[in-house]
Amino acid sequence: MLDELLARRIGDWVADPDSDVVYAEQVGDAWAVRMVQGVRDATTVWFVPGQRTLQVEAYVIPAPPRRAGDVYRICLMRNHGRRRVWWALDPDGSVVLRSRVGVEEANWGLLDELLGEIYEQVETTFRLLVTVGFR
Repeated sequence: MLDELLARRIGDWVADPDSDVVYAEQVGDAWAVRMVQGVRDATTVWFVPGQRTLQVEAYVIPAPPRRAGDVYRICLMRNHGRRRVWWALDPDGSVVLRSRVGVEEANWGLLDELLGEIYEQVETTFRLLVTVGFR
């Protein structure tokens, strides 16, 4: 059921000329959704359905070579008030956006909200993270 929902909604995003989603591909059980952004070329969002949860993740920046503590602090502060999507670190110290929701919660509106929140977080934070961690 979740697989069908993802396939239909992602197909709608790609087909919509007003959508920022320009490409999608199913890779195994997961979906890679590529959306154009204003502050960078694009962001790829991974939707990974499981038996009980839908996991969503978007890579934002690699582990910062400078002032990593400041970058991570910014991310933690941006987590305040987040409802569905939060800033996290992967095992390599790269900065990602993540979400995990119950399969029973998944619907068209929620998928739109998750994608929209990731888009908004990248738009409002990416330049700051790059400035602090890479310049």
